[in-house]
Parts: sequence; structure tokens; C-alpha cells
Amino acid sequence: RFAVSVGYWKDPYIQYFVRQAKERKAPEINRGKLHVTAQMCYYARVHGVSYLIKAFLKKTECNCQIVNLGAGMDTLFWRLKDENLLPRKYFEVDFPMIVARKIHNIKSKPPLSKPIMESHSGDSLLIDSHSLDSSRYSIVGADLRFSSDLEEKLKKHNLDIHLPTVLVAECVLVYMTPQQSADLLQWAASAFPVAMFINYEQVNMMDRFGQIMIENLQRRQCNLAGVEVCRSLDSQRERLLLNGWETAHAIDMMKVYSSLPQDDVKRIEGLEFLDEKELFEQLMQHYCICWASKDSSNL
Repeated sequence: RFAVSVGYWKDPYIQYFVRQAKERKAPEINRGKLHVTAQMCYYARVHGVSYLIKAFLKKTECNCQIVNLGAGMDTLFWRLKDENLLPRKYFEVDFPMIVARKIHNIKSKPPLSKPIMESHSGDSLLIDSHSLDSSRYSIVGADLRFSSDLEEKLKKHNLDIHLPTVLVAECVLVYMTPQQSADLLQWAASAFPVAMFINYEQVNMMDRFGQIMIENLQRRQCNLAGVEVCRSLDSQRERLLLNGWETAHAIDMMKVYSSLPQDDVKRIEGLEFLDEKELFEQLMQHYCICWASKDSSNL
């Protein structure tokens, strides 16, 4: 929300899900650096993931589905609608408690509910405290660690396994054990004949910088149960290939950042002063985007 308010990218919908952070007091120099670094990392993440999703949408001419796993307060459905890039159906999955909060916000904020109604056709829209189902957008409350339960709930909301499907997980698999994330990846690879899986999470976590990241998170009672798979770009790729995906790629976020349109990169680098790029580069080398595909139709 703060990154959007400063102007890193446009998102007119995040304000309805996340309260504006209180104005920053003059931080110590270190916290200031960390703050600017974080905004630039978010920028690369948003643009990198969005690039892959839009490439899939264009390749399928939007005749596809998106399944956003652990979607939280993500606003991509509304942004795609504004760009006339909605897939045939957009699904979001998260814990029932998160889903309930999101549905409450949607019901109480017309700028969120109106686009759902505008894109809806057919029978009346179904909505209760833990799920929402319209013809183009569904939110499902489920635990991703149990993929059989997940598939059943998605099918109740008209998931079509024959449609090309892109599944997105941003900082989600790392909170599951390696076996639980393997089960989820295997389910996704076996459920759809044509599919793409996009995963954004940590990488290179066995070096000193990675260990400090893990210790900082543990101090905040945040346990990365799946961190052992985040050893390297190779281990990230191997996980995808070992769990049924035909092709797999992984690049760190520094590579993503250097591949983004340089005019816009120059623009965002002028928004806030970052005098020391070493911390930024280290952090970007410890996150990655991985994508895997399974393509029986030769898309």
C-alpha cells in the first residue's frame, strides 16, 4: 500500500483492503535503507509475476483460468478487468479467516463489488462468510496443505480442468513442509492437461545472508517450514520437475529487475533515495521467480 502511494506502480484497489500506513517518522538510517529496498523489491515482484501471467493470458487469448493460491488481499482480478484481460474465470484460495475478511471488504466497498457484478452473468451470485462465487470470480476458503479438499472446493465453484490454467503462489510454498508443497505441485501438474505454475519465494537461503533472514523471521515467530527447498535456483527447478512438470525455469530477482523496462526502472529509482545498493542486490539475490509448464496443446 505504501509503495503504491509513493508511485512505484498503479493499484487503485489496494486502498480498500489495506489501511494507509501511518506517516513514517524519520527512521534511523538503516531502517530507511531497508524501507526503500523493500519498495523496490515489491516493484520487481509485482512486475515480474504480472509479466508471466499476462503472457499466459495473451497466449490463450484469455480462454483460460487463473488460480491464485494463498491470494490474501491481492487485487489482480480488478486490475485485469480494468485492462480487459480477465480470464474465463479467476479463482482465489486462502485460509477461511483471510477469505472472510476479504469478502467483508468486497461486500462493504462498491468499487470492489461493482466490477464483480459487471462481469457476472447467469444465476444469482453466491456469497457466504467463507466463499464467494460469481461467473468470473471466486474466492474459496481452504487449506492448501490438503490438495484433495482443495480440488473438491474448486470444482464446486466450477473449476474446469480442461481449460488452460495458470496457478500462482507468492511466498506460499515456503510456509509448507517440502512434502506438503510437493503434494500441491503434483496435484496441479496432474489435474490440468495444459498448465503453468508461477512461484515467487526465497532462494540461496543457505548462505550467511539467508541465515540472517531466517533468524530475523524466527524472532517474529515466523517459521519457514519449506526453506530447505530454497537452497538454490537448481533446487527450485528440481522440485518442479520432480513433481510432474515438463519444463521449469528459475531466475533471481536481480535478473528480473535488470530485465524490466529501463525507462520505468529509472523512474522508480528517482522516487526515493537509495544510497547503498549492496543491501538491495543481496536481498534481490535471495528471492526468485520460478515458472513451470505442462503443455499437451503446444501453446
